[in-house]
Amino acid sequence: MGASRQPHRAKSGNGHPQRDGGIVRLFGVHAVEAALINPDRKIDRLLMTENAENRLSEVLSDRQVAPERVLPRALDRILGPDTVHQGVMLETQPLDEPSLEEIAQHAETNGPLIVLDHVTDPHNVGAVLRSGAVFGAAGLIMTRRHSPPLDGALAKSASGALEHVPVVLVQNLSRALVELKDLNFVIVGLDETGELIDDEPLIGRVALVLGAEGKGLRELTRTTCDRLCRIATPGPITSLNVSNAAAVALHLAAARRRKSQA
Repeated sequence: MGASRQPHRAKSGNGHPQRDGGIVRLFGVHAVEAALINPDRKIDRLLMTENAENRLSEVLSDRQVAPERVLPRALDRILGPDTVHQGVMLETQPLDEPSLEEIAQHAETNGPLIVLDHVTDPHNVGAVLRSGAVFGAAGLIMTRRHSPPLDGALAKSASGALEHVPVVLVQNLSRALVELKDLNFVIVGLDETGELIDDEPLIGRVALVLGAEGKGLRELTRTTCDRLCRIATPGPITSLNVSNAAAVALHLAAARRRKSQA
C-alpha cells in the first residue's frame, strides 16, 4: 500500500496537543497493534487492561514487550472519561517525517498523493488515511498549522493506517503544490464546479486535493490546481464529506491502475 511512515505532535488528557514533551499517545486496539508491529515505533510506555493484553498477546510476544497492567479507570484519568481507548494506550515518539521528494517517488506505483486543504477534524483525517491504506496512496500532505495532531483520535480513526501512509506537513500548501508540479505531478482538485472525475486518468504522478467541510478548496489552492473535478452524485443527497470523497476518488484511481497494468 503506501511506503510508510510519519508522525507529529502529541496530546494529553482530552485530546489536546501536548507540545512540551514530544510524546505521542496512541489508543485503541487497532492503532496500538499497528504501532507495535511497526519496528520504527519506539515504545516508551504501554498501558493495558487484562482484556486488551489478551487480545494483543500475539503481537506483544512478537515485539517482546510486557505492558503495564492497569484498570480501565486509570486510562480514563489519563485520556479523559469520554475517550474510547479499548483498554490500551501507547506512549511513543513521532515517526520520522519524509520529504515531498521521498513520497513523490512512490506515487506511480502506490497510488496518488492526497492533499488536504485546512481539514482539521481528526476523525475525517483518520478516515482519509484509512482509505489511503486500503485503496493505495503514496502519502498525505497537510499544512503544519491547520491540521490535527497525528495521534489520539486521528490514529484511532485511521485504524492502523497512520503506520502505513506517510504524512508530510508543509508550511505553505500552494507552494507545496507548485513543488509537486515541478516533480511532474498533475494536481487534481475535487470541487463541485469541476468536470466529472470519471473522465480523469488518475494514473501516474497525481495529487488529489480536497478541502474542508463546507468551505471546500480555498481560492489560492483552487487556482493552483491543474484541473478541477467533481464526483457524480445522482442521489437525493448531492454532497459527500471529505473522507467519503477521498475514498471514492482513491477507489477510482486504484481501478484505473489495475486496468492500466492488465
